[in-house]
Amino acid sequence: MGGMTEPVRVRGSVVVPDAELVWRFSRSSGPGGQHVNTSDSRVELRWDLAASDALPAVWKERALERLASRLVDGVLVVRASEHRSQWRNREVAAARLAALLGEATAPPPKARRATKPSRGMVERRLENKRHRSGLKQGRGRIRPQ
Repeated sequence: MGGMTEPVRVRGSVVVPDAELVWRFSRSSGPGGQHVNTSDSRVELRWDLAASDALPAVWKERALERLASRLVDGVLVVRASEHRSQWRNREVAAARLAALLGEATAPPPKARRATKPSRGMVERRLENKRHRSGLKQGRGRIRPQ
């Protein structure tokens, strides 16, 4: 595995261009022993969603709306520091960004159409209620002799 990581794929053939991604590295508080004090293994990935033209307009609107609480001035930030190696953390960060965007750009769910229970179902339910009621009526009443 040489070169850059996989492109960040949103959904289908839509990808975030590498040029729009800003990577920052810093020292991680995670695993790594003494090595951790000298290596920049924590990864921060920033992407300016508001300024980007990578997404179709409809998706972009959806993403801006759904990620509003996560954005700082239209910029989406993802951090990763769970692995010792910067490379693995980069992969994790890219995957997280892709997952976030995939979710944020998904089409809204279909509206639920109200339906009426069938007559047979209603009758079965009522019959079952009568049956249960009868069973419970017949329980545990002890009459004095």
